[in-house]
Order: sequence, then C-alpha cells, then structure tokens
Amino acid sequence: MADARIAPQTPQIIRREDYRAPDWFVPEIALDFDLDPTATRVQATLKVERNGAHDRPLVLNGDALAAESVLVDGVEAQGWTMDGPDLVIPLTGESHTIETVVTIAPERNTQLQGLYASSGMLCTQCEAEGFRRITFFPDRPDVLSKYKVRMTGDKARFPVLLANGDPIAQGDCEGGDAGDGRHWAEWHDPFPKPSYLFALVAGDLVANKGHFTTMSGRKVDLGIWVREADLPKTDHALHALKLSMAWDESVYGREYDLDVFNIVAVDDFNFGAMENKGLNVFNSRYILADPDTATDYDYDAIAAVVAHEYFHNWSGNRVTCRDWFQLSLKEGFTVFRDQSFSGDQGSKAVKRIEDVRGLRASQFPEDSGPLAHPVRPDEYIEISNFYTATIYNKGAEVIRMMSTILGPQKFRAATDLYFDRFDGTAATCEDFVRCMEEAGGVDLTQFRRWYSQAGTPRVSANLTQEGGKARLKLAQSVPPTPGQPVKEPMVLPLKLKLFGGVTGRPMCDEQLVLLKDAAQEIVFENLSETPVLSINRGFSAPVIVETNRTAKDLAFLSAHDDDPFARYEAMQQLMLDTLVAAVTSGKGEHGAVIEAVRNTLTDASLDQAFIAEAVLLPSDSFIGDQMGVVDPDAIFAAREALRGDLGKALNAEWRAAYDGAQANRFEYSPAAKGARRVKTVALGYIAASGAADAAELAFGQFEAADNMTDRQGALTTLVNGNSEKRTEALESFYQRYQSNFLVLDKWFQTQALSSRDDTAQAVEALANHKDFTLANPNRARALIGAFSVNQRAFHDVSGRGYRFVADQLIALDRLNPQTAAKLVPPLGRWKRFDAGRAAKMRAELERIVATPGLSKDMFEQASKSLD
Repeated sequence: MADARIAPQTPQIIRREDYRAPDWFVPEIALDFDLDPTATRVQATLKVERNGAHDRPLVLNGDALAAESVLVDGVEAQGWTMDGPDLVIPLTGESHTIETVVTIAPERNTQLQGLYASSGMLCTQCEAEGFRRITFFPDRPDVLSKYKVRMTGDKARFPVLLANGDPIAQGDCEGGDAGDGRHWAEWHDPFPKPSYLFALVAGDLVANKGHFTTMSGRKVDLGIWVREADLPKTDHALHALKLSMAWDESVYGREYDLDVFNIVAVDDFNFGAMENKGLNVFNSRYILADPDTATDYDYDAIAAVVAHEYFHNWSGNRVTCRDWFQLSLKEGFTVFRDQSFSGDQGSKAVKRIEDVRGLRASQFPEDSGPLAHPVRPDEYIEISNFYTATIYNKGAEVIRMMSTILGPQKFRAATDLYFDRFDGTAATCEDFVRCMEEAGGVDLTQFRRWYSQAGTPRVSANLTQEGGKARLKLAQSVPPTPGQPVKEPMVLPLKLKLFGGVTGRPMCDEQLVLLKDAAQEIVFENLSETPVLSINRGFSAPVIVETNRTAKDLAFLSAHDDDPFARYEAMQQLMLDTLVAAVTSGKGEHGAVIEAVRNTLTDASLDQAFIAEAVLLPSDSFIGDQMGVVDPDAIFAAREALRGDLGKALNAEWRAAYDGAQANRFEYSPAAKGARRVKTVALGYIAASGAADAAELAFGQFEAADNMTDRQGALTTLVNGNSEKRTEALESFYQRYQSNFLVLDKWFQTQALSSRDDTAQAVEALANHKDFTLANPNRARALIGAFSVNQRAFHDVSGRGYRFVADQLIALDRLNPQTAAKLVPPLGRWKRFDAGRAAKMRAELERIVATPGLSKDMFEQASKSLD
C-alpha cells in the first residue's frame, strides 16, 4: 500500500466548530474480501441514504486507494471523480446502492493502519481513520452501519477467519482452480457501528475457549486467539475477561449483547488494544502471560486492558462518539471504569496511587508543555496525535470528579440514563454531562470548563490557628497554556480533614469542599489541639496542591492519616520537599525522611504493596517538574544521596523486609504481589547503600527466581550498578529469552532506563543490535521511548541523546508515522531546561520539521513543540 502523506507546508486543520452532520448515511454495508498478503481484493456494497434536503454528492474517504470499479444501483457510475484521496459520486435520488472494488497490499502496510500483515496473519486496525485504507467509505464516527462480511482465503495459510459480530456461515470453496484449497466465512454484526470499529483477522490461530452466562441467562462463547505456541499464556486474559463481564453487570447493569466475544493477540500493533465490536484486537503484550515471562505489572496491565476494551462495548460501541473531538467521551469514561474494576480486584489504595503516579508522569507534563490541549480539543491536524494522557487519564479524572460530586447512587442513575438515551447513536461530551445534571440534580455549568480549559489547576491551602479556631484559606489558579492565556476558575472537589497534631485523632469528619471561586475561606471551630491538614484526600481533584504544612506535619500525616492515599502523599511531599531543597541549596537534611520511612517500613498494620509504594522516592522527572529550570545532574545527585542515606540508615530494616519475602513463591494474589514488590524495593535500597554483598544478593535472586517479577527486579538492580555480575546477568537473560519477542523488549528497556553514566552510549549500541527493529512498535517504544524518559541519560549535556532520538524518529516516521509522532514530546520540553540543552533540543526539532516527506503526524507534533 502506498504511503499517503500531506506536505507539512499545507496541513489541513480540522476544527470542532466546523462540525456538520453527514450528508449521507450508510445504514448497511456488505464487504467481500479475497484475502492475499500481496493483493487483497475488497468489494464493498453500500446502502446509502441522503440526510436531509441537499444536492451534495456522496463523498467516500480513501487513503492510497484506486477505484477499479464503481457501480450505482448495479450500473457503472457516471461522473465520479477523485478529490485527492477521496471518491466523489454525484447522486440524484434519496437512496442508492453503491459498489466499489479496490485491491490493497497488506504486507506493504508498515503504518499498521487498515488491513496489514503481522507474523503470518492478516489483521486490521481502523481507529481512528484506518478503514479508509481498506475501502472507500464515509470514514467518520457518526456514520453507523450494520456490517455483513464475507472472507475468502487459502485454508492452509488462513484456517481461521474472524470478523465483527456473530458467525453465520462457512465452508470450502468449490469449482476448479478457484476452489482449490480455499475456504470462506461470513459474519454479521446486527448492531450499527462506525467504521473505526470494523475488524477482520485471518491466520493460523488456535483459541483458549470458554463461556460466560449473562445475567439474563444467555450463554456467550469466548475465545482468546493466538499462535499455538502461545496458548498456555492465555488463561489469565480469559479469566480477566470473565471477571470484567460480571463486574460490568454488577456495577453498571450492562450485559453483553452478542453470542460470541473474541480476542486476537497481534505482535505488531500501534496501540495497546482495540475494542472492535465482538472482535477485540490486542497487542500481544496485553494478552500473553505466565510466571516465567510476565511481571506482576504485566499481569495487572493485561487484566486492566482486557477490562478496558470489554467495557467499551457500552462506553464506546453501543454509544459511540459523534466526532473525534469527543474522544474522551469514550476513552476517559472507560479508563475510569477500568480503574474502578482494577481497584475492586485488589488494593483500591495502591491502585489509586499507581493511577495518580501515571497521571503526574505523563499528563501533568503534557498540560504544562507546548502540546497542552483540553480534554475536548478544539482543533487538530492528525487525530492520532490526540490519543493522549489528557484525553485518557485526565478525562478519567473528570469523570471521577463528577462521580464524587453526585455520589454513587446518583452517578449510577446518570450512567443508566446516558446508556439508555444514547444507545445506538453517536453522542458528545455535552450529552454525557447533561445526563449527570438531570439524574444528579446538579448544575455543572461551571464544571464544563474541565472540558474546554487546558492546564493543571494549582491550589494553595494555608491553615492558621487562633485559639480554638482555625482558618483554611484556599485559592486556585490555572497557568496559561498555548492558545489559552487567560483562565477562569474551575470547580475543584477537594476532600479534606483535620487531625490533632498531638493525639493524631480526627478533629472533624471528612468534608467535600467544592472550590469554585478564585479564593475561599473555611473556618473550623472548637478545636482542642493544634490541627494538621489532610487535603485532596484520595486525590479527589487532579490538581497541584501547595500548603504551609511543615516537614513535621508531613511526617506526622505519613504515620497517622486514615486515608491511604493522603498518607502516601504526605510521605511523597516530604521526600519531594527534601530533594528540591537539596537541588537548590546543594545540601540535604535527610533525618525526617529517614524516620518517616522507618515508621512506614516497620508498621505491621500496613499491607506490603502500600509500604512498597510509600517508601519509593519521587522520580527524577517528577522532581524536575517542581523546578523552574530542570537540572538533571543535580537532581540525580540529590536523589542518589538520599537513596544512599536511606539504604545505610535503614540497612537492618531493608534486609529484614528482603528476607521476609524470600520464601514467597509465585502466586498471583494481592499479598504475594505486595511481598514481591517490597522485596524489589528493599533490594534497590540495599544496593544504593553501597553494601559489598548487594551484587551477589541481586544475582542470587536473578538466578533463583521462579517468576519474571523477581528476575527483572534483580536485573534492574544489577543493570544500574557496576559489578561484573551485570554483564553476566544481561547475557544470561538474553540467551534465555532471545526467541521471546515480548520478553526481549524488557531486556532493551531495562538497559535504556539504566542510571549509569554510559547509558546513552549503550543505547546507541543497542540500536544496532541484530534484534532491534523500528518496524515493531513495541521494540521501538522499549528502546527509544524508554531512553527518552530517562531524564539523566537523555539530557546528557553533550546533546548526544537528543541527536540519537531525533535520528531514530526520522527513520521511524518513514515506516510508522503514528508511533513516531507519539515519541516526540520529550524533545518538546526544551523550555524547561538550561539554555544550552534547550538550544540543542530545539535544533533537533527544527531538523525533524525540515525533513523532506515528513508525515502530517510528525509535523504536527514537532512543529507545535517548537512554539
């Protein structure tokens, strides 16, 4: 398939305000595929209906397609033309049958959009605008059609033929050469869906099969389809699917609606997974797991992504988005749903900590950089660039805030109203908010600013006491972002509570304060002791909070707060304040942090998973986010100094924690996961202390491990060090897993994230390794993506990290613009760094923009990053 690109000099800007309903609807479509990797013939039959009184032609979007045949009502079409990549057909009547024929080459489709080849199979990815690479169609989410699909192909090469919906017929082809060794299958999806949800998979696959009985008593056949060798690694995904189906019935009252639900694992995939109706296509990293090859994080991620894509059956499929500006309508809501599901499967507190850490690592920097955009954007050049942390993760926080404001019963009533009212239609974010208002009996007029204003709100909270009275002064502001220099106050639901500074007892019930104005004051009466403020409990609003709490207050809350997230947050803030002070002054006072960590580490009332999260230091990048000018070297030195002191001062505690987890054999349970997590964290601190036996300890764990979590945890410790065991472990890991593509990604990634002085040089060498390829998105992300978020290595003062990443992105853009564009943002943060680094980063962005033949994906990201 040819590579269709838009010249960077003439990009088309798509604006939300220009939305217009479709001129033509397509209530039914029949697709007939004659499958072949080099030349697949696609015949499409569309039933089209004019929408309203107009004389505009039918415009069918295409991307690198050539029309071999165009029929209208069975007769060769007259007067049709090509408008760029699109097919334009003048029509006079109110309804017609349109037939087109095209031929495409899946094996040459390196963009992995449309129909493409992966590891011997043919598969599709159509979100956001990939369907137009398969056939001519009005490729927009508000054109919903019922699909009937027929596939014909070589039975030996493609013994399994899958599509959306339910299977209705299959058989062997007959008749001379045409039927020799070929077969066919037909599928029908009775539910109208947009073209981005179309899916087809053909290949030599086997299935881990199961079934689920819905709450109305219907039996649904389930299948996880993979290559035969991978079948033993699919049990976890199948179990997660069943849990997801039961959870959605219990919590949201949503029942699955087809007779089958299939998932296919694909090695080459731009995303994590895709929610195509009844046929989810997954990146194999989010399906395949066994103890030897998958970490606890992998297991958790598989369960979360399986849940996410299944939940889309209602929040995305049955109710889809009207246009791509409404993307967070389905993604933000579904992320909120999968986060809630994951919290219910284990520790809600730890899950919340993980989600907030991810938000701060990806979305907060996005909100403060050149690519900042609202949850509901106003314009774009390439929609694929808006599959961002803002759309997904901040969008989920917006839903969470509405849930908090309404309360659980009213929120459930509101989602019921939303699903029932808009079932089978394409809706908007505004439609969702109106349902919240109607069912919840609230006015969310001001709250809507969360959809239209970019940027992370900042809240100052100052608590003062006079006798038995305390005053809490709250103020909010939202910093300027590109195109939005002036901001209006947001609605911020802040959960807060006071604790006695001496007794540690609660001095009031938890309160939900809706901060709506620029400033607000709250008075607390009849206080018997000095209060300590716990605020934004549970991270009730996605904001940055600045308080007048002292190090003593934070240490106190880290030991006494009864909200687990707030307790964690107090510890993190204490660490963060200590580290920032060390970076700015060159000296660090570590005593308060050491004692706070000691108290947490030895608190038998806390679960192991929480302890492991609480005692981890903030990342280099998050420390840098707190500073006006990021100094990577000073941040690294300050953080390493604190890690070293924690390791030495608490040597006995770390070793006790490590030894206590030694007997833990693999089991996928909250308790076992927590023990493994503490074990890895303790090992890291032992190594940071400079202990003479640290490398031997890590290598012993590496060799004896019965699971990937322990093995990779030990490898990470060794890779960050300088012992001879480092090289031995890396070689051993490679030899053991070189044939496992997913595990080898871990080998590349672990080295790319190393804290060693020579990481940039090592990564450059790894880019020339025989097993490195830019053609696979997972491998590109494992090396290039991981290296670019390694703050110290990427920002080497020489600029070699910037040159390396820019070189790789230019090369990757020629193969897969979508994946390449998503790796640009680290270069776009140039304004946050010193003049020398900033100039070098900007020069690389300018070089990318000046590259001939640059894709519109890359042009948009790189050019905006220069502003």
